[in-house]
Amino acid sequence: MSELPGRHPLRWRILGFLGIAQLMLILDVTVVAIALPHIENDLGLSRAAMTWTVSAYTLTFGGLMLLGGRLADLAGAKRVALAGLLVFTLASLATGLAPSAGVLLGGRIAQGVGAALLSPSALSLVVALFDGDERNKALGVWSALGGGGAALGVLLGGLLTAGPGWPWVFWVNVPIGLVIVVALARMLPRGTVAAPRARLDVPGALLVTAASGALVYGLINAGDQGWLTATTGWLVLAAAAGYLAFVAWQRSARAPLMDVRLLVRRPVATGTFLILMATALTVAVFFLGTFYFQHERGYNALQTGLLFLPVALMTTAAANLTGRVVARFGARPLAVSGLLVAAAGLGLPALAMNPVVVTLSMAVGGAGTGVLFVVASATALGQVAPHEAGIASGIVSTFHEFGASLGAAVVSSVAAASLVADTLTGFTNGFLVFAAAALAAAAGAAALAPGRPAPVG
Repeated sequence: MSELPGRHPLRWRILGFLGIAQLMLILDVTVVAIALPHIENDLGLSRAAMTWTVSAYTLTFGGLMLLGGRLADLAGAKRVALAGLLVFTLASLATGLAPSAGVLLGGRIAQGVGAALLSPSALSLVVALFDGDERNKALGVWSALGGGGAALGVLLGGLLTAGPGWPWVFWVNVPIGLVIVVALARMLPRGTVAAPRARLDVPGALLVTAASGALVYGLINAGDQGWLTATTGWLVLAAAAGYLAFVAWQRSARAPLMDVRLLVRRPVATGTFLILMATALTVAVFFLGTFYFQHERGYNALQTGLLFLPVALMTTAAANLTGRVVARFGARPLAVSGLLVAAAGLGLPALAMNPVVVTLSMAVGGAGTGVLFVVASATALGQVAPHEAGIASGIVSTFHEFGASLGAAVVSSVAAASLVADTLTGFTNGFLVFAAAALAAAAGAAALAPGRPAPVG
């Protein structure tokens, strides 16, 4: 879409504001993880409610993101971005004021709606504002927010939780969001609507979100009732039926939410698989580390946040190095290597469960996932046609959020014993399950990932 033709004199300043807004959305996945033990104590959250505090946001964010992108095409990216940012900001205020689990989860869902409106429309504004080499540089800045943002969120969450209290992990979004709304409303020119006759595929968005919700609920339920119970089985089957219905609907709808044929292309299938695994592994590390250090070891939120600094450094370093060599070596060897490194790191707590080993485990695991994030984007988006870049990017972003939802659900169920009782068994099992998942994914990547170099830039 070319909503803002020509070179806007304030384009780099606008990119800065849009980048900060996008960073808030990314931070709100991991900034909450560090505060969960404190929210649990204050609001009396159950294990399921703690898991949904993460998953409700990422599930809504991912499930409605493609719909938000289509709405940006219909109503104009500026309008949708400002509306999404305003919804996210007001929802952050309400979530911080939450007196109960129900209000907290409602606020998280509303935050996800705002994020789903803001993220794709903000990216389309970036694409419209820049062209040529400037666009590549701008998109590089945009992509870099994802790698360091997750780890930064844990540190920021520790600072806020240990300082003014857990509500501030939400309230910090309010003044920042309002400033950005005012600034962007003044700086961005009025856009033209690019696709006035297009339709919104609301049924498609509801189908994929409901199917994912059933799957996440089934995985959370397994932690309490067991993995082989009838309830868990029916929920997983309902999710599978929902996904099949979504695919059938997309093939017959006049204005489908996504072109599902893209998902059978090897590069796009590889990229979505890798981004799903990378995000699931990342959320698992944050979830396990946060509760191990605070529940088991008795560390405060700030101490816990500082212990995640090695994760941030290793993730960023691995991502930067991978960005330089992915064109030379290609997707397959780097994807397999990243997953094997992640598996090795996550397997360390099986040898000894102590703070030094867990910190080292998370740092090594972070290095592996840092590789995966870069390879996933380069592979999925490197070989699509220009007119498909937007929808392919939306698919990758959607699977990013779904990976976070699934990772939180699985790790919560596997580690349930340690979350509700004074035992290390659940934490050890959690690390081992995700180490095994990374090993299995490495085998899958060896078979699925294209062997030739993946073009980047």
